[in-house]
Amino acid sequence: MTAEEKAVENANESAVVEAPAVETAVTKAPGRKLSAEELIRSFEEGQLKSDLPEIYVGDTVKVGVRIREGTKERVQPYEGVVIAKRHGGMHETITVRRIFQGIGVERVFMLHSPQVASINVERRGKVRRAKLFYLRDRVGKATRVKQRFDR
Repeated sequence: MTAEEKAVENANESAVVEAPAVETAVTKAPGRKLSAEELIRSFEEGQLKSDLPEIYVGDTVKVGVRIREGTKERVQPYEGVVIAKRHGGMHETITVRRIFQGIGVERVFMLHSPQVASINVERRGKVRRAKLFYLRDRVGKATRVKQRFDR
């Protein structure tokens, strides 16, 4: 057998991947081959965070972001108004806007990412839109969002 034939044979053998015996509702018997969709779904179920608060557009939130500097790791707070929510499940994101040194800064956070250490809702906002992109054009006190007391 030539080196090329061995490489092709090894590639064919490794193409079929057996899923590890993960205890979820998807697996029926250990060692059973899972389809790609089932494998991805079972992996994503294990990655979802369960301690997230109810976040709505217009809320002022404080997001604790994990920052690595060399070998040290710290949590840095990022506080601002949620101007958009997108997607759902594992891929759910929020866009948080704040004013830093007179300049508007927006960051998009994946809620279930390991980089997000914590999310605290500081105050609820009373808004009538799903996306608050109009806040980008406003300056000063016009960027304030009314507070909501019923949630």
